[in-house]
Amino acid sequence: MALATVGPAGAETLESALSRAYAANPILNSERARLRSVDETVNQAQAGYRPTVSIDADIGLTRTQGQVSGQRLDQTTRPGGAGITINQTLFNGFRTDSQTRQAESNVLSNREAIRLTEMTTLFNAAQSYMYVLSGTANLELQRNNVEVLEEQLRQTRDRFNVGEVTRTDVAQAEARLSGARSNVSGAESQLRSAIAQYRQNIGVEPRQLAPGRPFDRYVPKSLEEGVEIGLREHPQILASLHAVDAAELQVKVAESMLSPTAAIQGQVQQRYDSQFPGDNFAAASIVGRLSIPLYQGGTEYSQIRQAKELVGQARLIAERDRDSVRSVIVQAWGRLEAAKAQVLASQAQVQANEVALNGVREEARVGQRTTLDVLNAQQELLSSRVNLILAQRDRVVFSYDVVQSIGRLTVRFTSLPVTPYSAKEHYDQIKDLWYGVSTPDGR
Repeated sequence: MALATVGPAGAETLESALSRAYAANPILNSERARLRSVDETVNQAQAGYRPTVSIDADIGLTRTQGQVSGQRLDQTTRPGGAGITINQTLFNGFRTDSQTRQAESNVLSNREAIRLTEMTTLFNAAQSYMYVLSGTANLELQRNNVEVLEEQLRQTRDRFNVGEVTRTDVAQAEARLSGARSNVSGAESQLRSAIAQYRQNIGVEPRQLAPGRPFDRYVPKSLEEGVEIGLREHPQILASLHAVDAAELQVKVAESMLSPTAAIQGQVQQRYDSQFPGDNFAAASIVGRLSIPLYQGGTEYSQIRQAKELVGQARLIAERDRDSVRSVIVQAWGRLEAAKAQVLASQAQVQANEVALNGVREEARVGQRTTLDVLNAQQELLSSRVNLILAQRDRVVFSYDVVQSIGRLTVRFTSLPVTPYSAKEHYDQIKDLWYGVSTPDGR
């Protein structure tokens, strides 16, 4: 790579920059937090398997005065008591089972969404890294061009003073120098923008960046292989398929509303002063209930039809995502192939322009070329060098783009030097919790 010279042993590498982005990018971390909240929906659905327990207590004051059967009544009671009630659903048309499986499908779909965000984060980090490198190299070229043109202008003025060239040659050299200084300002602005993007995507300021290298070891051998991998592994497609599963389970949830519901209720109570001062009694009961829905206005039937239509929509979205992924892979592959060819062409162009510039300079010394010819040759060489830098940058960026397009630009697949985030760890910690308000990390 001609984008930068190798830094010292402690230089930032592209792999270490990607690791920083993976660990600290706020967008990726916010998506992980959202996934942890989605994990809780499985626990909430499983609550339908569990009993509900409540304790009730009451106390009051009753003052009674009057006559009953010819006897005068004047008493004060303090009625009160406490009880515990336990309700347990025995059967609800497999609604709880369907809701639990639906929540699990949503969790899996969101995990794939996290993987998609991870790939986007890593690609943006790689792109930012390479843009800083190319911006730095371009700025150095533009500054060097200013130094060359300053020397060219000095020599042209000396030759003008001895009558070898005209005032026109001096003006041409001055114009080119002014344009070169303007290009330096533009290159500085582009580099500042690249550094800002680097800071946003990776989290630190760029320091001593080592050259970036293409990600070819993870690029498929052919376009056909890449399409096959993408259609099988891309998280966008897998997320859509899990969404189809969730939509189908929603149909079962809606259908369960037409099924009988069986439940059992146990209750124990202790009462005091219910009728007379000092009386008390204890009562216990177990009651089984069966509810068979016959007709509730047609709402359940409408919800079933609605859920079936949403299943059809989810399947069509999955097909759309397959087509989208296939298109993205083909486009990324084409960009990478073009970048490879452009690097070779730019290298040949630079070599040819270097030879041409040396020849024009020699011819100018003996009067066979004008100052404008020399300036044009210098500009051609500068443009070809800038094009080579951009081609080398694109060569690296588009190799990462291909790996992203097939769904493999992830920490687990590329073995970046960072501990992978385990979504399953949090899921296993909370899925069977019966109580508690603290999150697994102690909040």
